[in-house]
Amino acid sequence: MLKVNKEKSVVRHVSKIKFLGYSFYNYRGEWRLRIHPKSLGKMKARIKGLTGRSRGWSDEQRILYLREYLTGWMHYFKLADMGTKLGHLDMWYRRRLRMVKWKQWKHSKSKIRNLLQLGVSKYKAYKWAHTRKSYWHTAKSWILTTTLSNDYLKQLGYPSLLAEYKRVCVTT
Repeated sequence: MLKVNKEKSVVRHVSKIKFLGYSFYNYRGEWRLRIHPKSLGKMKARIKGLTGRSRGWSDEQRILYLREYLTGWMHYFKLADMGTKLGHLDMWYRRRLRMVKWKQWKHSKSKIRNLLQLGVSKYKAYKWAHTRKSYWHTAKSWILTTTLSNDYLKQLGYPSLLAEYKRVCVTT
């Protein structure tokens, strides 16, 4: 005899259903898959956990764990339409990585030294190293978006959500 879980079983319109992390929507008469907002929230929470400062990981270890997680996540959700949503997620993810690097530099002296190594003038390096803005706010500033650019993060080995999505879509 089959037992039905009354909390999980429900009769609703197909657009209101969450099934295995996916939700459904109608596009020009055709039902398609997208990632449910709860699944996106869980993904962001996991990335926050993997990029947290309290882990004590080296950059190489963090990159490895991020690559493993993002590859698995992309393969699981490859059936969903997520091009636009992924663009916004990628911007958030890159900002998160910039914030992590800024936090890693900790002290003003190391921030100045690293900014100078990345080609920033002495005046700007000193000014930004002593900013009172939050880590998250500074991560969106022009100083970090130009010095810790997407290309720089790629050189360090950090995976890109968009590149990973393209790679997964090509292999299927």
